Amino acid sequence: MLENNSIARPYASAIYELAREHSNVAEWSAMLELLATVTTDANLRRLIFNPKVSRARLQELVLEVCGSALDTYGQNLVKLLIQAERLHYTPHIKELYEQLRAHEEGRLEVEVITAYELDQQQRDDIAAAIKARSGKAVNISASVDAALIGGAVIRTGDAVVDASLRGRLTRLHNELVRG
Repeated sequence: MLENNSIARPYASAIYELAREHSNVAEWSAMLELLATVTTDANLRRLIFNPKVSRARLQELVLEVCGSALDTYGQNLVKLLIQAERLHYTPHIKELYEQLRAHEEGRLEVEVITAYELDQQQRDDIAAAIKARSGKAVNISASVDAALIGGAVIRTGDAVVDASLRGRLTRLHNELVRG
């Protein structure tokens, strides 16, 4: 994950600066969302990593799939990423771009992973607690991972708080092993 962010961060920063310069930050969010969706498709991922598929053919396919949803700059980004063999980093670029956008807009994007589905009141309570600490508006995205057993893992940007039962058991195991 750290390597992905290290590679994706310069692209995300450059795209964000370009988007601000042209006052089309929201449009870039949409273009990056589309590119992230396209590049995570299992069929396209096989083509991205297939040495028999030329860069020109891959570029043609991606641009054809995206169609008119990409402006000239978006098309140039695709060409650049394919040329640099970094098209598969698009989801990471999108994620970092959205973090930059949220920071600039005074929002905090928070991912909450729990063992069980959160109800709206729990989401609101978590958002209120984080807002009280950060002073920023909070946008919560929640998902379920039953392997956590209980508790939650909370991610915002590069920070992760693992308050899950699985995390606690892992830490206890490590302490006992070091013992």
